[in-house]
Amino acid sequence: MNQQLPLGLKLRSSARFENFVAGDNQELVDQLQRLARGEGDRFFLCHGDEGLGKTHLLQACCHLAASRGCSAGYLSLNDAVALTPHVLEGWEQFDLVSLDNVQVIAGRSNWEEAMFHLYNRIRDREGRLVVSTSAAPAQCGFELPDLVSRLGWGLTYQVAPLDDSQRLEALQLRARQRGCEIPDETGRFLMRRMPRDMPVLFEMLDRLDEASLVAKRRLTVPFVKSVLGL
Repeated sequence: MNQQLPLGLKLRSSARFENFVAGDNQELVDQLQRLARGEGDRFFLCHGDEGLGKTHLLQACCHLAASRGCSAGYLSLNDAVALTPHVLEGWEQFDLVSLDNVQVIAGRSNWEEAMFHLYNRIRDREGRLVVSTSAAPAQCGFELPDLVSRLGWGLTYQVAPLDDSQRLEALQLRARQRGCEIPDETGRFLMRRMPRDMPVLFEMLDRLDEASLVAKRRLTVPFVKSVLGL
């Protein structure tokens, strides 16, 4: 079982399916869990805007696969694109490969070709691959038609955004996992006053949690106002 990444990164311990509020994405989550368990389709692509949880889901796949004794590797092309495409060599040795932000290689012929060959190697070894892109492959600007074809192998899902009640549910779930509580009144206040991007909300929660521990205060609306300067 190998969760160490060639670029020296690690999976976030909190990025698990149990920590993900699916909202309207339950079918997508179910299919990803099947893939991570070694069932169903061996290739999966999810696409959508930034901040919808694609990275969380790809890393959750690796955690689930590893918990079942499989080798799993995660790589964000945002981190890798400054290197050479040789960084993709050998990834087919993992039972499950998760490649995030694949759209960043669009228009880079050497990277597109390397990704195309990685798809083929994973198929030949009967491995499993899940990738994420910011949009449907045909809209990402890839120049290699065969790569667009490979990206279409298997299942393709668009990640749907959470509505306000689902965002509140996700925020309260993350708070409970940190050992604090966000009352409904406080949560609704934050939903009205803060950006709707979940990573931003989670970063804000980290700040509030630390402040509440220092002050030994509950996350009431007045306390949250004072911490955030609202």
